[in-house]
Amino acid sequence: GPGSENCVNSGNQDFLFLPLSFAVSSLDTVIGLYGETLEIPCNKEATNAEITKWKYDKGDGDAGDLLVRRKNQNVIVIAGDEYKSRVNLTSNSSLLLSAAKLSDQGKFTCIFVTEDIDEYHVNVVIYKTPVGLEILEKAVELEIGKQTKLGKCIAEDSNPAVNITWLKNNKPLLADRQGINIQDTVQVDPVTGLSTTTSVLMYSAQKEDTDAEFSCSTEHSLGQKFTSSSESFTITYSTENIMLQVIAPEPLVEGDNVILKCEADGNPAPTSFNFHLKGETTVTVENDNTYTITNVSRGTSGEYKCSLIDNPTMKASKDITVNYLDINLSPSGSVEKKTGEALAINLKVDASGEYKVYWTKDNVKLDKQPSLTKLNYSDAGFYECEVTMGALSEKASFELIVQGAPVIKRLLKQRSNDGRHEVLNCEAEGFPKPAISWSVNGTSSEEGAFVNGKITHKITVVPTANLTVYCTVSNDYGSDSKDINVSSLFEEVRMDKREDGDQTKMVVGVIVGLLVAALVIGLSYWVYMRKSKQGSWKTGEKESGSSEEEKKLEEKVEENSQKAEV
Repeated sequence: GPGSENCVNSGNQDFLFLPLSFAVSSLDTVIGLYGETLEIPCNKEATNAEITKWKYDKGDGDAGDLLVRRKNQNVIVIAGDEYKSRVNLTSNSSLLLSAAKLSDQGKFTCIFVTEDIDEYHVNVVIYKTPVGLEILEKAVELEIGKQTKLGKCIAEDSNPAVNITWLKNNKPLLADRQGINIQDTVQVDPVTGLSTTTSVLMYSAQKEDTDAEFSCSTEHSLGQKFTSSSESFTITYSTENIMLQVIAPEPLVEGDNVILKCEADGNPAPTSFNFHLKGETTVTVENDNTYTITNVSRGTSGEYKCSLIDNPTMKASKDITVNYLDINLSPSGSVEKKTGEALAINLKVDASGEYKVYWTKDNVKLDKQPSLTKLNYSDAGFYECEVTMGALSEKASFELIVQGAPVIKRLLKQRSNDGRHEVLNCEAEGFPKPAISWSVNGTSSEEGAFVNGKITHKITVVPTANLTVYCTVSNDYGSDSKDINVSSLFEEVRMDKREDGDQTKMVVGVIVGLLVAALVIGLSYWVYMRKSKQGSWKTGEKESGSSEEEKKLEEKVEENSQKAEV
């Protein structure tokens, strides 16, 4: 009867009557992917069930049958609606549901008969990730300080609906209702039930947003992350700073070219400028930011400015200094002066800055500018001054020639090393080069170099008699002469011999004198001895004492005799 049995419809088959007593398991959840085949598991005890049946909750409180299978028999599909072609059963009694859709979400029940009738309930949830994530309706440019719609990020056809996060340089942007405003909306497709999330970013750009990369991202409930491609935007802003750059050689000198370059930081940057030349002339340059001044001169020095055409108060300035160094040296070239005269040296310098002056004479550095108040021959030479100012340098020079009648400074004589010749040396000063002549002819002559008006001339002579020799020097301005006495070399030899004879005579005289003295001493000794003997006889003294004195006298006489022989 209906009170004790449950009837299971099996299509064209007979009704199955099952016991009324059954157990109900707890509700588990299975997640399926939209459009994919979903396997909904039954309790593992259903594997050996005599009968397995699946049904679903229609949502209005009624249950719809899907399929049934007896043990060791084929599956019988009971569903007559949209599930008819989409359901099947696995060997372990799991329900296969193909082409899952959002309408499949709900409760599915597995009924299996073993000794009792059991039910296993499963809650089905269908997820779908967004079709794509992209930024649409992108702004052409962003203006600093002005809130502008940057773009719209869309995540289409997802379930559940996703949240969208805006990123700048991969860092999240948070709405602050000032510079950042985010408006999100979700629309559900009435047919598919899928949700489309739209997020609009209103953004007030800053200067540092130039070259920044904006993107949007979302994270699905399944844990999958999606990020759109990055987008960069042109950031526009008015000019805040302007700079004038001077491009010129260093140092800048007359004849060079100068380029004035005006730069501004606006975006887009200004491309046309006004150039103000020393406050006298204004030149407008279109579609360029440079102006060239060619062949500059010292008159080019001054203040230069550039400004925006549409905002003349926005300007920048630079000072330009053209370096110059001019020198004028008096005298110059070749200068001829006479000895004793003065030469005034005047150096004029016209320079744009501090300078230094260096002097040289014949390439030898001088401590200061030469002062030539009374010229000597030694003052002659090549004088050069160099004036420097930083990297600039100018030179000027003159050559001084000191002229005058020659003067003999020294006239010397010197015996040669072998003693057979006399060398005469005549040293003179004068310009032009003086000619030198002697009053005698020499066996050889030698003329030194003519340097700074000085010259030396030597001759070698062999005088046979005493004579006076003259040296004469002369040029176009006059002459000078000096003499020197030179003795005969032969006379000197004779006098040397005479002196040797006199010395011999003197030696002989000394020897004779010594002999005479020895004789006198001997005679005196003999007389003394005679008197000594007579006295001894009278006094009765011994002869022995007299004998000792006699011996001493003899020794003295002998010593004197030896000296005399020497």
